[in-house]
Amino acid sequence: MESRVDAGPTEAGCKRLWTLTRADSPVIGTAIHDGSGVRESLQDRFALSAHQRQREEDPFTAFLINDVPNQVVGHRSRFEFDLNRSRDGALYLTPEQAWGLKVWREPLPQEEKARSLALHDSYYTMLRTFLKQIELDFGRFVVLDVHSYNHRRAAPDVETSQEDAPDINIGTFSMDRDRWAYVVDQLIEHLQTIVVNGRPLDVRENVAFQGRGEQTRFIHEAFPETGCAVAIEFKKIFMDEWTGEPNRVVLDELRRGLAAAVPLLERILGYGS
Repeated sequence: MESRVDAGPTEAGCKRLWTLTRADSPVIGTAIHDGSGVRESLQDRFALSAHQRQREEDPFTAFLINDVPNQVVGHRSRFEFDLNRSRDGALYLTPEQAWGLKVWREPLPQEEKARSLALHDSYYTMLRTFLKQIELDFGRFVVLDVHSYNHRRAAPDVETSQEDAPDINIGTFSMDRDRWAYVVDQLIEHLQTIVVNGRPLDVRENVAFQGRGEQTRFIHEAFPETGCAVAIEFKKIFMDEWTGEPNRVVLDELRRGLAAAVPLLERILGYGS
């Protein structure tokens, strides 16, 4: 298994938008909030530092999906354009849209807004084409839409109760739950077998989040009978969400657990050995 862990704020102008990895499998992993890059024309417009922005990004999620055959990894910060929000809400223009944070020093010029929205449009054009080819090859597919969330939001030493913050939250709001129960139920059972720090993970459905993001909604609308998109929110037990420091041992356990889900999902879809 690869040993490198990459994450962290990036201040340089970022040219990369997203990276695709295409494989001979109907299982796809996405980490669309992993990136922290922003284009050069926005660098001096932020009221937030790269470190402040990282708290609401999903660092290390690309590492978690590294063993999933097909991959889509976002390289731009969600503060430039949020791929998991609809086009109307993809830009954080007010604090109410951004966890109470003032994102910009001054209102964004119209041309900058238009550029960001064009990139949002481009992503979903790409995603439809990418998934269409997998659908043509396999008939059905599963997307593991991987994110992460803060559980020490108030202060570094104040943790959200376990009752309200499972280690993994499975979001299924936008899917036809009955149609895909045979996938989701077995996936949840598998994830519950992952052991971290000597205990099985607490994996529950629609607790901290319901899976209302734009990517899963889009997939279920575009591929209603063939595409199962599961929103997977990992609580940031694999890092210090305030300093950004990773816990390598926990990251490796989570990555192995997600990798072990791939042959299970392939078998469920009828393509495993």
